[in-house]
Amino acid sequence: MSAARLFGFGCLLALLAVCAACSHDRDEAAPSTVKLGERMSPGPWGQISRGRYLVRAGDCAACHTAEGGAPFAGDRAIPTPFGTIYSSNITPDPDTGIGRWTDEDFYRAMHEGIDREGDHLYPAFPYPWYTRLSRDDVLAIKAYLDTLTPVRQAHRPDELPWPLDQRGVMAVWNGMYFDAGTFQPDPKRSPQWNRGAYLVKGLGHCGACHSDKNFAGATDKDDPLTGGFAENAFAPSLAGGTRDGLGSWPEQDIVQYLGTGRNGRTSAAGPMAEVVEDSTQYLSKPDLQAIAVYLKSLPARKDSAVASVDKDTLDRGAALYVDNCEGCHLKQGQGEPGAFPPLRQSSAVQAKSADTLINVILNGSRIPRTAAEPTGLAMQGFADHLDDAQIADLTTYIRNAWGNRGEAVDAGHVEDLRKSLRQSPGG
Repeated sequence: MSAARLFGFGCLLALLAVCAACSHDRDEAAPSTVKLGERMSPGPWGQISRGRYLVRAGDCAACHTAEGGAPFAGDRAIPTPFGTIYSSNITPDPDTGIGRWTDEDFYRAMHEGIDREGDHLYPAFPYPWYTRLSRDDVLAIKAYLDTLTPVRQAHRPDELPWPLDQRGVMAVWNGMYFDAGTFQPDPKRSPQWNRGAYLVKGLGHCGACHSDKNFAGATDKDDPLTGGFAENAFAPSLAGGTRDGLGSWPEQDIVQYLGTGRNGRTSAAGPMAEVVEDSTQYLSKPDLQAIAVYLKSLPARKDSAVASVDKDTLDRGAALYVDNCEGCHLKQGQGEPGAFPPLRQSSAVQAKSADTLINVILNGSRIPRTAAEPTGLAMQGFADHLDDAQIADLTTYIRNAWGNRGEAVDAGHVEDLRKSLRQSPGG
């Protein structure tokens, strides 16, 4: 987001805040058998086991664990278009964690985005999705977190410009964009579909990455899960498009991808690789199947026109592909099953933004290590080997070869993305 756009957004929020003040102040312990809306089993261990499963399903460890830090102790830098937010400590430490939080405190944070002290949380903590969770699921999560080893880790101040560093501004944001409320099953749909919707719209918070955002960082409710930016990557569409969505994927491909990080069509890369390693590989087969059923029900968005690419660009890109990529991904982009993902007819390659593909070319990637697929093969990056113009040509070629169709990439965009990746936390 440009500085001018950020300043304009800050001024708008400040004005709205003033107006608002003036108007009045796969443990495998069987949670797979728990149906949506069913009360948890009696006894603390049943609740704790279920909570552990839900914590994994919500990918809580990923955001609340800094690189090299203690699990769930927070302090991980989370890049946003507005600045860097540092995750909080959710171990039961009484001074720096949630050790003094009651069940009501925790439920309010998950359901309303307000912490124990009454401060508004930033939606980098995905309460706009967690609000859909049932009370029983929230309390099971709290019961599990209470069993963790307490870690003393104070919260690092977030790096946000004024007025976004004032948490009270979030009251205005919530009034404009946040709809609190638990998930309500659709009686016209099957229990399996509703379970998938509950996981995708709630605990999985898939829309936090896979949906477009407006200037204020709120997701597009009218066109959800059709792709969006998050953590310097583009999360592709999960809707029904055959070119850049899941329209051509059978349910089993979705189940395999979420469970192993790969299938015959693609491999997880970027932030999604971490999601598979830390979260979705541990989901039960019934839950993975339910997610697949729900995602396959999403309609395709209208396919936008893609401008043709000039022959000289494709010729330059083709030569670069032969020199740098063909050895692994093969001449027709078909890849090598179980080792190197295919590039042709790939929805990720043909996504409306090429940023994730550019990121992979620049910095390389590693296929997730999972229990089912432990190898975790890695690809080298080409940031030091290819310049911005070459990476633009190569990306454009891959997005338009072998029947693929995607917008061309220019060198200026690669340059900007390279700088952003270098300056981002952990970059």
